[in-house]
Amino acid sequence: MVSSDVPTRGQETVESQERSSARGTSRRRGSRTVVATEASAIPTDELVARDPSPTAPTPSPSPSAMPSSVPASPSARPRVERVAQEGTRSRRTARQSGPAKLFVLDTNVLLHDPMCLFRFEEHDVFLPMIVLEELDGHKKGTTEVARNGRQTSRTLDALAGAQGADIAKGLKLDTTGHREAGGKLFFQTSPLDYSLPTSLPQGKADNQILGVVQALSELHAEDRPGHPKRDVVLVSKDINMRVKARALGLATDDYQNDKTLEDGDLLYAGSLALPADFWTRQSKTVESWQSGSSTFYRISGPIVPSLHINQFVFFEAPGEPSMYARVTEIRDKTAVLKTLKDYGSAKNAVWGVATKNREQNFAMNVLMDPDIDFVTLAGTAGTGKTLMALASGLTQVLDDRRYTEIIMTRATVSVGEDIGFLPGTEEEKMGPWMGALDDNLEFLAKGDGGGAGEWGRAATNELIRSRIKIKSMNFMRGRTFLNKYVIIDEAQNLTPKQMKTLITRAGPGTKIICMGNLAQIDTPYLTEGSSGLTFAVDKFKGWPHSGHITLARGERSRLADFASEVL
Repeated sequence: MVSSDVPTRGQETVESQERSSARGTSRRRGSRTVVATEASAIPTDELVARDPSPTAPTPSPSPSAMPSSVPASPSARPRVERVAQEGTRSRRTARQSGPAKLFVLDTNVLLHDPMCLFRFEEHDVFLPMIVLEELDGHKKGTTEVARNGRQTSRTLDALAGAQGADIAKGLKLDTTGHREAGGKLFFQTSPLDYSLPTSLPQGKADNQILGVVQALSELHAEDRPGHPKRDVVLVSKDINMRVKARALGLATDDYQNDKTLEDGDLLYAGSLALPADFWTRQSKTVESWQSGSSTFYRISGPIVPSLHINQFVFFEAPGEPSMYARVTEIRDKTAVLKTLKDYGSAKNAVWGVATKNREQNFAMNVLMDPDIDFVTLAGTAGTGKTLMALASGLTQVLDDRRYTEIIMTRATVSVGEDIGFLPGTEEEKMGPWMGALDDNLEFLAKGDGGGAGEWGRAATNELIRSRIKIKSMNFMRGRTFLNKYVIIDEAQNLTPKQMKTLITRAGPGTKIICMGNLAQIDTPYLTEGSSGLTFAVDKFKGWPHSGHITLARGERSRLADFASEVL
């Protein structure tokens, strides 16, 4: 008989994300597992972690669970950040009385987010022994998965070493500085008795984890001395694993604490249309002045709280002059708007490229602004992201001498089958991934779309390429880029951790451009809400030295535009 050491929690976080069904927690299959209390000297099978993230999965109403009644927070920030920055408010609105939930983690969750142990607030986390075995098998190599595996192992070792307590009684998760984690981590220290259908091979790791969840669900289905009734939830990034769990009547949910947004449509667009009566309302309070070629407006009113620094605003109404501006200052319930330079005009073309629509002009204004250090561009295929970034980079490197060279990299995630190892140097290996660069350089070298300026007329393709360096992201750690113009393409395929690694390479005088299409994510387990591009857009929103714009209209060809629309 195996005894449980999992303690009771007095508070329970109920979040809208915690929507897993608990409809199988009271079902019994096969032999019953008995678990010892904390007073028992028998090693426990459970070690659990607490989840600081209000997005931890929550079972649906069942005879053994209190239904969630707290609505999801309207904030689009990541759950974990919300807990860290607004912990008091989140806990006040999200908790209700009841025992802490017990979250059983699949291996892929630990490999996806090595800090997931601290993302479950006051709840407990349980790691089956087979998960530790799988974790050990993924720690070798230089891939992101291997690094995450090693970091998870170090975290587990730090937790055990910091407390020096009996591991069977659980490890407090707040002992290593993660004060937002209020629960305990439990490990399986003894075999659990469970009975799975014969159609599920007993030797497979996934099925062993399902068996552990089943045994724990049966154990905590009813109140017993030392182990009260509580919800047991399997957390996995594996869809098939979750389907099998539901087929067995077990509560399960995806790991969602890594999501910046619940819905990609909520992503900050970087621009805002002013209402049709804007000037009528502002007529008595607006101040305006001229500085150089730009006009400035100081506005007030209810629209100001919704604005962000470097957000673009535009006014378009029939019979009225249009206005396109950028928010440069927000202070004392007022905001200052600065009109934009028109890069759609042939005289203002950048390396022969004139912008063709409103959003492209917005993008070119932040790309050419020396005070903007970080730019994110999102948009569907053919909206001009790469072309504008390269044209702006060539102008500022060769004409303005603002930067010494262009460094271009991208996430090497293939759409189809992997083509295997590639020969040659780092740049030659990256060559097949840089088809978009070659296509756009061919266009820019020919000077299509107008005169390309003093350097453009004399530059050869070799000269242009001499100022562009192609680098692999695999060798970025530890580097510092000084006075460089860095372009990160296909940024939607990066994780938030990879995005942080790349952005923090920037030294003095460096500008970073991140581009991507959130509808073309090829990295496993990444979604629009958890992509590194979404993460960067949300985190840098409102910073005075960053800008973002979502490009809306394709300009590649009528065929590409129609395909993006209907396919």
